[in-house]
Amino acid sequence: MTLPKHLVAVVVCALMTATAWANPHRLDDSLSHTVPPNVQMQWLPLTPGQSYAGGMEAWLRVNIRIDTREWVGRSGRIYMVLPRDQSSNVEAVWTTQGRLQPGRLVSGERTLVFAGPIPGATLEDQMQVRLRSNADWQSNSRRLNFHFELDVD
Repeated sequence: MTLPKHLVAVVVCALMTATAWANPHRLDDSLSHTVPPNVQMQWLPLTPGQSYAGGMEAWLRVNIRIDTREWVGRSGRIYMVLPRDQSSNVEAVWTTQGRLQPGRLVSGERTLVFAGPIPGATLEDQMQVRLRSNADWQSNSRRLNFHFELDVD
């Protein structure tokens, strides 16, 4: 059986896209740091008529420094990732100074923070982040393992 050329091209493109999604490149962001280095989650205030605590919240600044030297000049999409763990889900909402995109992320997801040609050896920005969790937050100490992944075009 012979497939028409345009159908072959569609199948090849679909396979290439699936391969790109299946093999994102984890980027080194080990020089990123939070200010303050440790953050205490605080209970959200009760609102009138609410009989139970609605969850917890914390605010912090993150100085982002992503090593992109292997990818300079290549075009792609960089995602921020928050893997799911056994604890309460966390929602992160942030603004940036403009190099990366502002956004929202929930445990177990990834979201786009940069798209286009990689401009240099490092990609830097500062995020103002609000973290929120449900009232089932059960830990005095928890490390959130955010990281960045690159899908190359």
